[in-house]
Amino acid sequence: MTTHQWQKSTYSGDASNCVNIAATTPDTIHLRESDAPDVILTTTAERLRHLIRTLKSPQ
Repeated sequence: MTTHQWQKSTYSGDASNCVNIAATTPDTIHLRESDAPDVILTTTAERLRHLIRTLKSPQ
């Protein structure tokens, strides 16, 4: 089993309801919610960038 080095945004502060992120390779990104740490979403850096750009773009 792979051990991930999970990171939390400094924006989250001490809050327990946040998204954690870990990279196991330069192109493999893992995401999880702090209140459901056993559920892990795996994606690529490119797809995550696309998602973030889409969410940040004005509608």
